[in-house]
Amino acid sequence: MSAAVLSAAAPARAADALPPFKDDLFSKQTILQTGDDGAFEVIGYDEMRDINGRDQIPQKRVQQKYVALGIRKSQADETLPLDGISLDVTRVGPAQNAAFTVIFIHGRDGDRRLGANDYSFGGNFNRLKNLVAGNGGVYYSPTVKSFDSSGVAAIAGLIRYANALSPGRPIILSCASMGSQVCWGIARDSDSVKRLKGMLVMSGVTDPDFIKSAFYRAKLPLWFAHGSRDPVYAASDQQALFESLHKAKYPARFTLFQTGNHGTPIRMIDWRRVVNWILAG
Repeated sequence: MSAAVLSAAAPARAADALPPFKDDLFSKQTILQTGDDGAFEVIGYDEMRDINGRDQIPQKRVQQKYVALGIRKSQADETLPLDGISLDVTRVGPAQNAAFTVIFIHGRDGDRRLGANDYSFGGNFNRLKNLVAGNGGVYYSPTVKSFDSSGVAAIAGLIRYANALSPGRPIILSCASMGSQVCWGIARDSDSVKRLKGMLVMSGVTDPDFIKSAFYRAKLPLWFAHGSRDPVYAASDQQALFESLHKAKYPARFTLFQTGNHGTPIRMIDWRRVVNWILAG
């Protein structure tokens, strides 16, 4: 299939809730292949270009032009009491009456600092913070102490908390790596699902029983992102789940970063595209 380039110069579509923000740096990605009526895409990834050419210190500090630090004025570290569970979070944006909520769940050995780091992962979290809080939303990066039922309960509490402070507003849950187990656990919790708008799963484990979940029955939007060379969780497993969902006409998308590793989707995912697609769903 012919390659295409996502143009950052094009105006935002009328349906887009979030206007462009540094799209010339983050959204100009080369699409190598598309399929499944556009729901599946393979995006070119090159470590020399996308890490060494982007970072001032590779994998540690992105070049200054990729970040906008004024958003730090809206950032706070908090410990939330959630039905007997104390949850440490970094919040960016208004706690109350937020236009929408985005929650990011880290993987093993991470904590709330990972999703709030402005300079790591090519500045992609700084862009997310600006896209969310800069448009009236609130972003939460919590510390998940375990990825079992206790971790799921903590995030279910955070979802209830966000919904109570911004009733009726969309909530998007995103999970990376082992944190995807929290996403799949939340997907089974009907009380959480009724408050959710959609999910993003990056470099995650596959849930073979997803079609039995409340999330599946609600047909909420689900976006997968994976590196083709992921040595932790095979991209083929997650792609097989996506293909089965697409055949069932479920609202799902899959972005595969060609030659990408386990952490590639966190660095390369175009948050504006994902959030706008889920909000429009």
